[in-house]
Amino acid sequence: MNHLFSLAEQFGAIDIYLFDQLLRGRIEPGMRVLDAGCGAGRNLVYLLQAGYEVFGVDMDPDAVESTRELAKQLAPSLPVGNFRVGAIESMPFPEAFADVVLSNAVLHFARDDEHFDAMLRGTWRVLKPGGMLFCRLASSIGIESQIERLSGRRYLLPDGSERYLVDEAQLMKITSKLGGELLDPLKTTVVQGQRSMTTWVVERR
Repeated sequence: MNHLFSLAEQFGAIDIYLFDQLLRGRIEPGMRVLDAGCGAGRNLVYLLQAGYEVFGVDMDPDAVESTRELAKQLAPSLPVGNFRVGAIESMPFPEAFADVVLSNAVLHFARDDEHFDAMLRGTWRVLKPGGMLFCRLASSIGIESQIERLSGRRYLLPDGSERYLVDEAQLMKITSKLGGELLDPLKTTVVQGQRSMTTWVVERR
């Protein structure tokens, strides 16, 4: 039990697919990591403790304050200003800023195609050439017969939520348009009777 507790302390509630990227050495200590839509910092616990240069942005001021408090505890040398309130489409960080950009359960809150494109451009803008975008977002892959179209790419999911959903063809087209390259094949997890989540990992060339 103590061993399990120590793992929870070390990694927090990290997304398992992000953990996989860490295990494969794609996110190395010393890298500048920007969490675009950081929430309360659930994916940052390990990064903060392991000496990464961590930044975050979120629209929710309370969430940003929680992340700042987490950083004060785990990485007190990091400036409070690393964690800011802002929209994904206009993040308060310069172009080509980060080695790794995390976008975990964020883009599927887009209102429509225009909003999705703006959020994606804002996310891609802050990524350095050679850097990695790690993105998890809701998709229609594997649940096509269980979703109800509302308007455009907005759908009602089996779990009752409304999301902007991507599919494989769209993600492949976007990857090419951005000038990116898939680091992994698209990986999709279908949560029984609820939703489908796709992991999209892209290198900026």
